[in-house]
Amino acid sequence: MTAPDPPGPPPSPSPSHPSTSIPPARGFALTLELIPDGTVTSAKGFIAGAVAAGIKDPASDRLDLGLLAADRPCTAVGMFTQSTVQGAPVVVSRRHLAGRRARGLIVNSGCANVCTGMQGIADAEEMAALAAARLGCPATEVVVASTGVIGRLLPMERIRAALPRIQLSPEGGMALAHAIMTTDTRPKHIAARFAVEGVTYTVGGIAKGAGMIHPDMATMFGFLTTDAPVPPEHLDDLLRSAVRDTFNMISVDHDTSTSDTVTLFASGAAGGPPLTPAHPAWAPLAQAVLAVCRHLAREIARDGEGATKLIEVRITGAASEEEARRAARTVSASPLVKAAVYGNDPNWGRIMMAVGRSGARVDLERVKVMIGDVVLYADGAPLPLDEERTRAALRGPEVVLAADLGVGSASAVAWGCDLTEEYVKINAEYTT
Repeated sequence: MTAPDPPGPPPSPSPSHPSTSIPPARGFALTLELIPDGTVTSAKGFIAGAVAAGIKDPASDRLDLGLLAADRPCTAVGMFTQSTVQGAPVVVSRRHLAGRRARGLIVNSGCANVCTGMQGIADAEEMAALAAARLGCPATEVVVASTGVIGRLLPMERIRAALPRIQLSPEGGMALAHAIMTTDTRPKHIAARFAVEGVTYTVGGIAKGAGMIHPDMATMFGFLTTDAPVPPEHLDDLLRSAVRDTFNMISVDHDTSTSDTVTLFASGAAGGPPLTPAHPAWAPLAQAVLAVCRHLAREIARDGEGATKLIEVRITGAASEEEARRAARTVSASPLVKAAVYGNDPNWGRIMMAVGRSGARVDLERVKVMIGDVVLYADGAPLPLDEERTRAALRGPEVVLAADLGVGSASAVAWGCDLTEEYVKINAEYTT
């Protein structure tokens, strides 16, 4: 049994859709405007679209083939799975992004094109060539991404037939967000906007992922765009910094995908001089990219297969940032912790177990463990358990687990989700 098809894309967002803001980052007094209905086409210079190609099921009307295109050559960078088993699209896209220049992206769901030999490489290259012919650019300027079942060849005849039917438009980002979904229950998208010295810049993003999520760059996709003009070496730094603290800090099931891909395209359509770390717009741009990635990463964790709750793990007082990150990720990925959260079980000992398993140094006389705002262990001893307060902290849609390790000042945050019977059901019947 397969997961039910997601609904078709909603109507295009209205320009007057209400937006929200987030506090400014340290170092500059500016508030970013978050656009909840924003996507990759919120940034100037980008269009997108998608079509139902029937890649997994010829009878389905589910969107499963999409294009993202720029109206000019873009600076572009990417990060990919560190798995030693990598899909053909990852191999081809690494090669195409070596020059840090791109005009578009072609992506499909329903078939991952992984473990498909030389035919898989040829199919990924043909997908790039088909998109390039549509966009009027060299095939080497097209990024390719595929997600779905491993070990099956792409139905190229369906892709060839469907690609000309894709209607590209500035409102097509939402359709593209739907087309990349597999077991996701909803599309993941956001944009952020800010202005510096009279120039308005936008960063947009979409993502997919619900299972096989434990990125190490990162099945997970994150596609980002900006209309800021950014030199390639600085764009790469921008992406790596954001991915490190967002996509690489989530886990659904501790399995790293063979297809994980995150890309960032910069069109420069906003105008103005190139943005470098010396430019006054650089810090706001870094904050915008981080905010978009953080939102998408949290939504991936929240939408984990079968999940009912988002788990946020906060580690403080660690000896080093690396140890804080390791402890946070270990807690968020622990099946025992995830199962306890699902059952509203205030078993805080599992948090301590996971911290210890991570190898992070701790001072048991100074450690503090909390579920929500309830302190459960402090000053070397457990505190009397207020079971009702603790269970109440576990019942909400977002659960915060915190541990101060008592040995330093480093901190980290990771995200995960609870472990439910539905996760087992989805993955027990994924191809049947």
